[in-house]
Amino acid sequence: MDYIEYNRRAWDKKVDQGVKYTRCVDSATIERARNDDWEITVTTDKPVPRDWFPESLKDQRVLCLASGGGQQGPVLAAAGADVTVLDVSEKQLGQDRSVAERENLSLKTVQGTMTDLSRFEDESFDIVVNPVSNLFIKDIRPVWKGAARVLKQGGTMITGFTNPIVFMFDPNEEAKGRLVVSNPIPGSTLDGLSYEEKQAAIESGEPVQFSHTLEDQLQGQADAGLLIAGFFEDDFGGSRPLDRYSRSFIATRALKMG
Repeated sequence: MDYIEYNRRAWDKKVDQGVKYTRCVDSATIERARNDDWEITVTTDKPVPRDWFPESLKDQRVLCLASGGGQQGPVLAAAGADVTVLDVSEKQLGQDRSVAERENLSLKTVQGTMTDLSRFEDESFDIVVNPVSNLFIKDIRPVWKGAARVLKQGGTMITGFTNPIVFMFDPNEEAKGRLVVSNPIPGSTLDGLSYEEKQAAIESGEPVQFSHTLEDQLQGQADAGLLIAGFFEDDFGGSRPLDRYSRSFIATRALKMG
């Protein structure tokens, strides 16, 4: 199965369903951003610290990587950045274009996978913003390598990703409020399923998700030439049993060093 193409269709469907991460920001949010009162998220609800960004975004070239949905990109554009949004889902990119047209913003949208940034020149961006999305990619190391290549020297990558412990538990048992360890890391949501269960999962239209080791998430960035200079955690806001015991998401700020 071509999981990238499958996940592209799955996210197009999620736009039609209006799920959380496909909902455009409102006009009030854009107006505040124009007045330098802005924030974005790359995990669930916790804002990225403002000091992870330059004091001013004016003339900063920003790549919003796998970041369609009309959320991060339009806010950063309203704050003065030169924004390019790349996403595998054309409908997610349509949300960014919708906000840009509604608010008279200038931003570019590019359809493509986060694992292939070959269309962009070396050192062409000051900032890469990558909200939680690499769980939809089987091998994340090309993401870090590509992001590091397109970043200027001294540039910043801000990324969010899922803590691998989230994937360790049986989702059916978790739905009943019980945390039962059943899945090895790394892996995918299709691993360990019977043929019938796998077909049902595919027919459901839900994206295929991949768990990654912390070594690939963190050391992977270092191996690509990025120095991790900031870190925070986030959770599901108390909506899942795991929130009582651990944080489910991690965000990092990494710098491209010479």
